[in-house]
Amino acid sequence: MGRRLFLFILTISTLLVSCAARTEDPDLLKKALASSNPKIRTVMDSLDQYELQVRYTRIDRYRDSIIFTDYDFQVNDSNYFYPASTVKILTAILSLEKLNETDSLDLYAQFYVEGDSLETTFANEISKIFAVSDNGANNRLFEFLGQDRINQRLTDKGIAPVRISHRLSTENAYEVTTRPLIIYLNDSTISWSKPSINKPAVPLALNRIKKGTAHYEENTLINEPFDFSLKNYYPLSTQNEVLKRIIFPEQFPKNQQFNLSPEQHHFLLKAMYELPKNIGYDTREYYDGYCKFFMFGDTRDTIPEYLKIYNKVGNAYGTITDCAYITDHKNKVEFMLTATLLVNRNGVFNDNNYEYENIGLPFLAQLGREIYDLEIAKKQ
Repeated sequence: MGRRLFLFILTISTLLVSCAARTEDPDLLKKALASSNPKIRTVMDSLDQYELQVRYTRIDRYRDSIIFTDYDFQVNDSNYFYPASTVKILTAILSLEKLNETDSLDLYAQFYVEGDSLETTFANEISKIFAVSDNGANNRLFEFLGQDRINQRLTDKGIAPVRISHRLSTENAYEVTTRPLIIYLNDSTISWSKPSINKPAVPLALNRIKKGTAHYEENTLINEPFDFSLKNYYPLSTQNEVLKRIIFPEQFPKNQQFNLSPEQHHFLLKAMYELPKNIGYDTREYYDGYCKFFMFGDTRDTIPEYLKIYNKVGNAYGTITDCAYITDHKNKVEFMLTATLLVNRNGVFNDNNYEYENIGLPFLAQLGREIYDLEIAKKQ
């Protein structure tokens, strides 16, 4: 074979391989959800029951640019699901913003909420929000902000739809007046934050806002669907957009970014991937996958150091959700994944009889592994 003919054939072969790679379906979510794994199939075979919504975000880097491509499965902002603890990411980041705009305060300022016995710091409470999804930590920062400030700040940044209306797992969840914070400015000076009076929640008008066939109220069974219309609303698309702004702020106009200092941004990112054991929690209860539902939620395996999961999870009323940026620096893999599903087979709410352990967590963990494996294969 002559040299020119050889080079011609080599060039044509390279082009054919390149074209094949470009025409291959890039929708890894479709492939992951088509998996024959029973952890996936259990949910996919009963979609009406589980109210599944998923968004996978492919991330491509070109020079200094980052390109997001979103692939959705049943994502619909009008179909309500209870966001549970996923809203805590908003409390954390907007508290950082308020600290950044208050000259006398920083992350390590000590404070306590009036009527609360715990003295703490903003850094401690934000760390607890991500490491173990602590409700008390969220509620203390909620008193610092108030629901009106949270909602207005998000609106100002073009983050919608979203509505925060209440604290989490506390008797005063819907109280519109915040409690003041008593803040130690130094060894001899104390400051009081002013309470804010917030607007009461207006009922949401969304699909599936009433769920199930019955619910419990104070140990009494009510044979009516459970009404979520006054509760927090933080749909999947908004969760994904907030995560993008946190991980890749430079990809957004200045007025759409969160107003954080470089030090605060670094602290936030570290808090988001930090594991409970690294801030002193007992590994027997708070294992690596405790708040890392994708890939590790159904296992007690140790998360390798080269893999970081920046995320916020939530589970309550039978709804289980994770919103994550997953990056593997060893294999040069990165992607975003957000998913929610309802695991309440008997249709009764507030009975604490949900299928988190045998359906919800296995599905989210396997979905994360499926996408991760497909991302790895894409590199080969």
